[in-house]
Amino acid sequence: MDYRHIADRALAARDVIAIASTSKKNDALLAIRDSMIANQKQILAANSRDLQAGQKQALDEALLDRLQLNEERIDAMIRGVEQIVSLPDPVGEISHVTKKSSGIEVGLMRQPLGVIGIIYESRPNVTIDAAALCLKSGNASVLRGGREAFHSNQAIAVCIETGLRAAGLPDACVQIAPTADRDFVGAMIGGEDPMCDVIIPRGGKGLIERVAKDARVPVIKHLDGNCHVYIDAESDTATSLRILENSKTHRYGVCNAAESFLIHEAVADVLLPELSELLEQYEVEVRGCEIVCSVISSAREAHEEDWYEEYLGPIVAIKVVQSVEEAIRHINTYGSHHTDAIVSKSYRTIRQFMRAVDSSSVIANASTRFADGFEYGLGAEIGISTDRIHVRGPVGLEGLTNQKWIVFGEGQVRR
Repeated sequence: MDYRHIADRALAARDVIAIASTSKKNDALLAIRDSMIANQKQILAANSRDLQAGQKQALDEALLDRLQLNEERIDAMIRGVEQIVSLPDPVGEISHVTKKSSGIEVGLMRQPLGVIGIIYESRPNVTIDAAALCLKSGNASVLRGGREAFHSNQAIAVCIETGLRAAGLPDACVQIAPTADRDFVGAMIGGEDPMCDVIIPRGGKGLIERVAKDARVPVIKHLDGNCHVYIDAESDTATSLRILENSKTHRYGVCNAAESFLIHEAVADVLLPELSELLEQYEVEVRGCEIVCSVISSAREAHEEDWYEEYLGPIVAIKVVQSVEEAIRHINTYGSHHTDAIVSKSYRTIRQFMRAVDSSSVIANASTRFADGFEYGLGAEIGISTDRIHVRGPVGLEGLTNQKWIVFGEGQVRR
């Protein structure tokens, strides 16, 4: 395959989409939406082919869940596009303008990152989310989905190309890899002349580690989603159980599902028996500390590796702690810097937890499942970053831009 041709088309499209008006970008997004609505049956038929192939390959249930599309999930994808249309366009936004003693005015202007490469597995909804966010933020994009979602992605690609052409934009503004070959990933991230300016990998730890290791361009990523919920001494049992239930059992195979519960010893005697009954209803396996195992008879003793684990299934690690400080230490030691939550009535304890926990999202008195770009009002997120530069947490429109300095003068020269 002529990878250079794809790169050249992306570079040419980058210059066009970077200066496209907000109205033109929104027109393209609405045309993509209309094409998805018109071609919903074709998308579902393509997804059915992928699911059948995945079942023959004995893919695990979590992977099949991420792969599956239905009318409800397609409707959610369409709503995500509509929300992105309604969001302010960050490109060209000027801020922090100040006048200096020399008479010049200095400020910052937001600009696109360039050509964004997204490498992902399983979830065909990422295709439309990524395309829409890159388009609205003025970036060209090259998308390479997993082979397990190949037919779904190609069906969505038709809708995207149709929408771009209808709005008068180059269809190379969004290019979806016509192959699932691993060599294509290498062309995106490495070599003497990578086709992308920045890479966003979404998928299993192995994929993300490989991309981070081999990429010759910046990578926006997170490796694991080992999310915690800490139940404080000053907490309400009913609220705690509701948040624990949703954080763990709402969907197992997602990165913002809770994998570990930390229970303050002051509430453990009351909470653990009720939590045991709740988890038993969902057939969730418990791996716990000594105290947990003494209360929950079905629990297995947790070993060191269990505290690090992202289970992505009906398993949870539970530990009883003596203080919020111990909970914070545990999270910062074993966590993945993704999302961690506290349930507490104490504002002081919540503030302490939020300041000390080193994660991209820290939540008080709500489920970890809210760690999501759509829920944060960012539109459908393109991913979550647990790195410190250049963006952290769910990555929406603003996270797909950077800033350049702009200077206004009236003929001044430096003395």
